Amino acid sequence: MKKRPHIIIFNPDEMRWDTMGHMGNPAAATPFLDQLAAGEAVSFRQAFCQNPVCVPSRCSFFTGLYPHVQGHRTMSYLLHPGEENLFSELRQNGYYVWMNARNDLFAGQMAGWAESNADTIFYGGDVPAAPGPVKGDGELYSHYGGRLCLDEQGRNYGGDDEAVDEAVRFIREYSKEQPLCLFLGLMLPHVPYQVEEPYFSGIDRKRLAPRVLPEECTGKSRMLDAIRGYQSLEGYTPEAWDELRAVYLGMCSKVDVLFERLCQGLKDAGVYDDCAIFFLSDHGDFAGDYGLTEKAQSSFEDCLTRVPFLIKPPAGERVDPGVTDALAELVDFYGTAMDYAGVTPGRTHFGRSLRPVVENRGSRVRDYVTCEGGRLPEEKHCDEYHSAGQDGPSPRFVYWPKMKAQSEDEAHAKGAMIRDGRYKYVSRITGEDEFYDLLTDPAERHNRIDDPACQGEIGRLRTEQLRWYQRTCDVVPYEYDRRFTDEMLWAKVKNICPPGYEDEVREKIRGGIKQGLLHLYLEELRKQGR
Repeated sequence: MKKRPHIIIFNPDEMRWDTMGHMGNPAAATPFLDQLAAGEAVSFRQAFCQNPVCVPSRCSFFTGLYPHVQGHRTMSYLLHPGEENLFSELRQNGYYVWMNARNDLFAGQMAGWAESNADTIFYGGDVPAAPGPVKGDGELYSHYGGRLCLDEQGRNYGGDDEAVDEAVRFIREYSKEQPLCLFLGLMLPHVPYQVEEPYFSGIDRKRLAPRVLPEECTGKSRMLDAIRGYQSLEGYTPEAWDELRAVYLGMCSKVDVLFERLCQGLKDAGVYDDCAIFFLSDHGDFAGDYGLTEKAQSSFEDCLTRVPFLIKPPAGERVDPGVTDALAELVDFYGTAMDYAGVTPGRTHFGRSLRPVVENRGSRVRDYVTCEGGRLPEEKHCDEYHSAGQDGPSPRFVYWPKMKAQSEDEAHAKGAMIRDGRYKYVSRITGEDEFYDLLTDPAERHNRIDDPACQGEIGRLRTEQLRWYQRTCDVVPYEYDRRFTDEMLWAKVKNICPPGYEDEVREKIRGGIKQGLLHLYLEELRKQGR
């Protein structure tokens, strides 16, 4: 029997696709990821999340279901008992599951639910708080912290460091025969934008790519305008924006080092070759583009929806290392991990195994990718602003601008994006649609939804989006429900049950016999003259 690989998942939070050197960013400093992509892994240039904020994105890529299928499209609705996911399914099929607590996946109010999905959960918090920033820029809504201080040992040792080191310790001591599924969820490079040396100074500010300026854009969404209005960062200088962007890249550089630390731990333990390793982020970050910071739930620019996604298969499996332009969705992470693990899901899912692309970078498994977000006007459970109280949170709260914008029904309107290799179409229930030709406008500066020359492509993508919704709008469980209770079924057959066999027939009913089989059983009794 073929040995099943260890499944290793490294999941930074809020890392956009173009923060890696091998994606063409001259200012990025990710040497380990670049080396891995060049020699051992396939890196997807066009991988997309299914929601631009963390909880719905994770509920999607850990289940292989789109956010709309079971309503997981809000920050406040996580997986509930009975919802199978990668961890529960691998555990049921013989895997030992280790995870840290940074997963944003399981409903926390349900005692024992998160714990039922893993053999070990590392909670952390056992190290002293890391030193804070030297000095921010004074702009609360910029999320900028700047350069972090170092402790007496010359480091800034935080929760991500603690979790990675604990995972490495666990791997080195792991001696079970069971294959291992190990999940490491990071906080980095989530806001605030702050990082210690040497990462802070490790980014050459002069090599930063041009920023997408809001004044260059036309026809963008109301959400972008609303957040920008509430953030009021018009006085933020180009130099300040560049410093913020450089610090964000510095945070991604630390992610690269932490990932290398994990992989080195796998090598030291002698199991690296036995591992299928997945590196993926849940969504991206504006990081200054469009005059914004952080992210927005109902906006679908590539800087938010396009994410790093690398796959290194176990030794012995075919791999064509390098960068691929094949389209991929994060639901495909679920399908690919299950494929390498040799586990067939006992339910419907929409992830497609990317193994063909890993084996041949020229292969294609998708023609389109999708993303969705926002809410209906009556869905106040999606309105984080009023959930903080009748008057909402204090304006002194760093997330006040985004939460205030999301309280506006039209700005936060439910929408969905579909994209192929060249064109992107966004549909919203308000009719505030968008269309971009990414060949001529890769930064999505100009919405051409009303351009007569684009109507053919717009119509094509609208049709494909409708078909996508039709294919994925719901799922039917593999388990069948009985249409009748035991008493209902007995009432249907008791007048044809041979005398003396009432208890036997009732036992068949309690055992779950189907109605058709029960009638065949009774007919056989009659034929036998019993």
